[in-house]
Parts: sequence; structure tokens; C-alpha cells
Amino acid sequence: MLELIWPWALALAPLPFIYRWVRKPAEVRMRALRAPLLANAAGGSSSAAISSWRKSLLLLTLVVIWLCTLLAIARPVWIGDPVTLPTSGRDILLAVDISGSMEREDMQISGQTVNRLQAVKAVVGKFVTEREGDRLGLILFGEKAYLQTPLTFDRKTMQTLLYEAQLGFAGNGTAIGDAIGLSVKRLQQRPENHRVVILLTDGANNAGELEPLKAAELASRANVKIYTIGVGAETQESWGLFGKRVTNPSADLDEKTLAAIADTTGGEYFRARNPEELVAIYEELNRLEPIEQDAEMIRPVAALYYWPLALAFLLSLLIGLISGPREYNRGSHV
Repeated sequence: MLELIWPWALALAPLPFIYRWVRKPAEVRMRALRAPLLANAAGGSSSAAISSWRKSLLLLTLVVIWLCTLLAIARPVWIGDPVTLPTSGRDILLAVDISGSMEREDMQISGQTVNRLQAVKAVVGKFVTEREGDRLGLILFGEKAYLQTPLTFDRKTMQTLLYEAQLGFAGNGTAIGDAIGLSVKRLQQRPENHRVVILLTDGANNAGELEPLKAAELASRANVKIYTIGVGAETQESWGLFGKRVTNPSADLDEKTLAAIADTTGGEYFRARNPEELVAIYEELNRLEPIEQDAEMIRPVAALYYWPLALAFLLSLLIGLISGPREYNRGSHV
């Protein structure tokens, strides 16, 4: 079905004619020397007829250009047939830590050492593609939390934006409480029994305005279930001046708080020490039972304004091509 978003623009169609009627050109009266012999040699009435025909054609073309321009301004759109969106699934927000500590290289993928964020992207990216029927959103947090992707059925775009996440983009701190608070805010308008947050971090809350446990209480009151994942190896070998040394690269991970957040909201805490455990965790999360939602209908809309706009542009070029050589030739004979 064809519709105009701004149909009132067509009311401007008579404007050039009204202006022409109000601002009539002044009549110029001046004496002229008549030379009938020269007029006949120049073509006389036939030249006048051709000139009149060209003026009529030019006027008609200008009218079409004006109407096409107004039609483009009116924003014509084609509204397609109603399409039913998926009616099952959950609303899942993924909150991913991109603070500086996620740069630590203590993960192995296919025998290659990678940093924590790279491992997360590899595993979570696959999880995103498998959640058919769910609305997925992405929150990235560091010193601040921000919404990277609102809830959407477009899993491909969601995956792309996850892969484009950069370390330290949100600062080097870890604002777990703010990430939970933002998640609750974005899920408040969704059905109460569909709200899920999967929060992944490798540290402890050391930034932001909202304390994690206070944020968890707000989430619980809003019926938001939070699954927390602590990522990072527990042991890492390194060589120094005194030989091989074994350290715990996840010493800063606040597992107690992450477990308390999950317990307060009815979720569960998982520990991912390597990519294999992370895969197993997301396989477990992937078994979340979908819940029926009310069917939603949308009608796809396709913009058509560029068609009349292109026609107006082409006609303008045509006028320029036709009038240009004649004006040049006329000037060369002066």
C-alpha cells in the first residue's frame, strides 16, 4: 500500500503559479525599427512557432520537476503486508566487561594464547547466533556502562557489534553495579517473566555510582534474573629473574559478590577458567526454556522518495543540456 508521510507538502503545488500571477512581468514599451525583409529572411512565423513550442515544452518540464520535488518531500513509502515476529523466547541482555584487565592473556584457543576479551567474543558470539526467537541486547561496561545494542531479533548485527567491542573503550575501571542498573532500566518495559541478564566480568566493582548488591536488590524487585560469570585463569606460569613463577591472574575477581548477585536475583554464578568452561557455561545457559510471548505484528516500510527526486534531477539535466548549446550559439553570433 502506497502512503505519504507528509501529504501536506503537495498543497504547495500551486505556489509557483500564484507567484507568477501576483508578480506579473512589467510590460516594456520602446520604439523599435521594423525590418520586414530581414524578418522574412530569418524565418518569420516559422521561427516564432518553434520558439512558442519550445517555451511550452520547457514550461511543462518545469511543472513536472516541481511536482516531482514536492512528491519527494511528501515522503512516499510502500507499506508491505503484515509480518508476524517470533512469539517465543526471552529478553536477554548480555553485559560484558571491556575494562583494561580483560586484556590479560591467560586463555588458550586452538593452541594460541589470547586475551580474555577475545575468548569471550569467540564463545559469546556463537551463543548469540543460537538464541533464535530471543530478543538480545548488549551492554558494555568498564568505568562506565553503556548500551551498545538495544533488545533486537537481529542476531547478526548483535554479533557484529560484539566483535567490534574494544578494550578500554569504557574506561579501565569496573562498574558492575552500573551495568546491572542499566540492564534493569532497559528491561523494565518487557514482560516480567522474560527478563534475563548474563553478566561477565574478570574483576571486582571499583567504579560507578551504584553498588552491585544494591543493584541486585533493584533487579530482584523488577523480576530480572541475573546469571554472573567470572572469567580468568586461576594459575599462570611466567619466567622471571629467579626462574619460573606461578601466579593467580584472577586474584582480583570478586566471586563472593558475583555469587551474591546471582543468588539475590534467582540466577546462578559460573566460573570460567578457560574457553572450554566458558563454552560449557553458555551451553547450559542456552537451555533456558523459552516462554510464550504475545504475538507482535510489523509492516515493513520501504522508502520511495528517491524515485521522483531522481526524475526531477534527470529532467533538470535535460533542460541544461538543451538550453546550454543554444545560449552558447546565440552569444557567439553577437
